[in-house]
Amino acid sequence: MEWLKKQLKRLKKGLIWAGKKSQTRLGFYGWMVFLLWAKTLFAYGTDFRWLHASTPFQFFLVIINPLGFTMLVMALPLLLKKKPLFYGGMLSLNALLTTFLYLNVVYFREFTDFMSVNTILTYSSVNQGGKAAGAVSFSYLDVFFWIDLLVLLYLLFRKKIRADNRIVKRSRGALLMTFGLFIMMVNLTLADIDRPQLLTRQFDREYLVKYLGLGPFMGLDAYNTFTTSQVRKSAKPTELKTVKEYVDSHYADMNATYAGQAKGKNVIVIHLESFQQFSIDRKVNGQEVTPFLNSLYHSSDSLSFANFFHEVGQGKTSDAENMLETSTFGLPQGSLFAKLGNDQTFQAMPAILNQRAGYSSAVFHGNNGSFWNRTRVYKNMGYQNWISGEYFNTTGKRSTAWGLKDKLLFKDSVPYLEQLQQPFYAKYLTVTNHTPFELDKEDQDPNFQTSNSGSKYIDNYFITNHYLDQSIREFFDYLKKSGLYNNTMVVLYGDHYGINNTENQELAPLLGKDPSQWTDLDTENLQRTPLIIHMPGLKGGGVKTTYGGEIDVAPTIEHLLGISTKRYIQLGQDLLSTNRSQLVVMRNKDWITPEYASISGTIWDCRTNTIVSSPTVEQQKLFKKLQADANEKLAVSDSLNQKNLLRFYHPLDFKNVDAANFDYSKSSTIQRLKKASQQSNSTSLYSKNGDKTTLGDYQTDAAESNQSDSAQIE
Repeated sequence: MEWLKKQLKRLKKGLIWAGKKSQTRLGFYGWMVFLLWAKTLFAYGTDFRWLHASTPFQFFLVIINPLGFTMLVMALPLLLKKKPLFYGGMLSLNALLTTFLYLNVVYFREFTDFMSVNTILTYSSVNQGGKAAGAVSFSYLDVFFWIDLLVLLYLLFRKKIRADNRIVKRSRGALLMTFGLFIMMVNLTLADIDRPQLLTRQFDREYLVKYLGLGPFMGLDAYNTFTTSQVRKSAKPTELKTVKEYVDSHYADMNATYAGQAKGKNVIVIHLESFQQFSIDRKVNGQEVTPFLNSLYHSSDSLSFANFFHEVGQGKTSDAENMLETSTFGLPQGSLFAKLGNDQTFQAMPAILNQRAGYSSAVFHGNNGSFWNRTRVYKNMGYQNWISGEYFNTTGKRSTAWGLKDKLLFKDSVPYLEQLQQPFYAKYLTVTNHTPFELDKEDQDPNFQTSNSGSKYIDNYFITNHYLDQSIREFFDYLKKSGLYNNTMVVLYGDHYGINNTENQELAPLLGKDPSQWTDLDTENLQRTPLIIHMPGLKGGGVKTTYGGEIDVAPTIEHLLGISTKRYIQLGQDLLSTNRSQLVVMRNKDWITPEYASISGTIWDCRTNTIVSSPTVEQQKLFKKLQADANEKLAVSDSLNQKNLLRFYHPLDFKNVDAANFDYSKSSTIQRLKKASQQSNSTSLYSKNGDKTTLGDYQTDAAESNQSDSAQIE
């Protein structure tokens, strides 16, 4: 009791001291900074879920990131001499920043995302289903965002806080602004330690807010919006002519043997996170790492590609998706999804397949909908359904740091997949095989013993490879039991490398190579990822040795479906075409062919794994041409995307996608899927199964499968 009395006395003294300090302009400034900082942390905790901070260091950044910006902005009125202007400016800025914070809170409750400049400027186009922010349910706790302003106004009106006539020296105000800027720079430096290339990649609004704060995020977004708009304003429809001429001159015809073999079939794309080709047919301690994927790779019902390369840049996974859907490259810096995706004009596979062949579409992923700006991008691509982490139970050990574990994702997706109208185009984004390749012990196969390479990443990599393989086997078993298998083409591809170059010395012995003899060409060859196109009854299946990359997937799929790509702006070439190029272009302007490769300007002979140190005149001409071809291909893609030239192009029978037509909220999605399945002409698996779920056909040994999940549509 005595201790409590002492603490109350100390609190009273502190309040008296703070009250006295508030009578000065600097003291009032300090209170403003403190109150805005406290309100921001309140929002972080109650609505923004602490921005999914997962380490003490991230929590530290979340706590300090509002300070620098708040100190900088709130110091502006200190430069004002007149008393009414100073106090009016302080209260106005408090109200303005509070409004900005609160609007983000309201917006986040509806869209699980943060407001951008484009959101503000084009609100009607992102207002899902005609919903207004005011339709969002409000919380009684919202009063804490505004109560300080009411109290301050009351105290000033009643002269409990007396307006200070003394002017703060401008040098002191400038010093406080400088100190606020210094804190922001320290914050940015610390953020870059935990999340390198944060500003250049800009892959998620939540990440930017977590590391930098709402104010700097909006400033960065405003800068990006301005620079993008300037580039796009300068674009002219005539510039599309050069792009169209390039595409027409590089078009690769359909292969008559394969064209239309998958016509009318469902398409399921499985995105194999960080999965590299060297894991296929790899044995560790006498055990196959991926036995099921190996069986698919060598199946006569599969088209498998031994020399398929990822071509991503800083956008990593999002770059892979963009190439898969649009057959154009990502950006030289950053992610196209994040930088341009808000209002980009796409001619992507979901829209093409829908408009040409009546396909419905959906994406399944166990991470946040806003990650890589997917919620905005998928609408612009024409995806009808976006089943993200918000649809699933991702609590506890059901998830990794990157979202719902793969076995659970496939199983819990069934109630949504079975409601899609057939034919459908569905994409699954797996996450368990993501760095740092950590998997709970209970999820690991006790019969599989990984390598002992000396690198935990490599050893763990084979463990998560094996888990991913089991996940896909379970999903295929379901497809067969449910009846989907015989009418579906499944496309499996690796999005980018998983093992960093720093691990090559430990990896080399497992690949049968001498670490001391490892070369840059060996590293380049590791950029191969699997591409397996599997369809029962396929004619002409087998392992193909043609060289290609992710840019080539879209025309390959479309031609298999019997859809000509000649009318579209696609930079890739059908991997099955007999008149295609063997030049694979990397985002950094490197390139590789069956004979030669250019790596950081050095030419390698792919047949001997040696540098071409003394090229002949003919070789010099060849290398110059190949580099010019690579540069031209990237330049055409960059011009197309950065200037948004597709807005000027209207191919036959293609209607530009209107993002406002799509509503990804869970309630609307469930209602939409159920309504379609209730129609008399419904073609969904659910309808064909007598309006009964096929979830019982799914068998998984996932350790968490007995936990309460979201595998149901209520």
